[in-house]
Amino acid sequence: MSPRIGVLALQGAVAEHARALQAAGAEVTSVRRPAELQGLDGLVVPGGESTAMARLAAPVKMFEAVREKHQQEGLALFGTCAGLILMAERVSDAEALEGFERIRGLDVVVRRNAYGSQLDSFTTALDVQGIPEQERPLDAMFIRAPVIEDVAGADVEVLAEAQGSPVAVRQGNVLAASFHPELTQDHRLHAHFVDLSAG
Repeated sequence: MSPRIGVLALQGAVAEHARALQAAGAEVTSVRRPAELQGLDGLVVPGGESTAMARLAAPVKMFEAVREKHQQEGLALFGTCAGLILMAERVSDAEALEGFERIRGLDVVVRRNAYGSQLDSFTTALDVQGIPEQERPLDAMFIRAPVIEDVAGADVEVLAEAQGSPVAVRQGNVLAASFHPELTQDHRLHAHFVDLSAG
């Protein structure tokens, strides 16, 4: 049976994630309110603007609900770009996020927009551990991407690196990437998350 995976639809590349997940064999639904987490095996927290997402999530306590669902029921999580920031246990330049809840739980330290502005966007080929056909590089698109400054948790596995820093990590059934895997035609990282969600 296909896992049922939600895409947090507050902002960002929601449709692109949904397409990638469907291509990887998941049943996909959009999530805007805590009640819509019911019955999900996994949730994607997409890229976008982390401060805008935190503001939009606050009135319905969305991130608290996601954290509770993950901790109590084992909901698998996949954060990309801004999603990584919102899932990181620590953000080294968190001033813009002060006063807002984050999902947290991923034992890494990140810094926002560390790869520069929109004009500094780039695509690179990454060797990613754990994905199908991992011997074939994955095209990764970096757009105002965060950098993982420190992998604090002993159980955090680094799946890929770029420019000397981790850019894809996994901690149990939590997956996170600095880049935007949904903006390419290579859906192997999504396939890896579908497998994680299926348990």
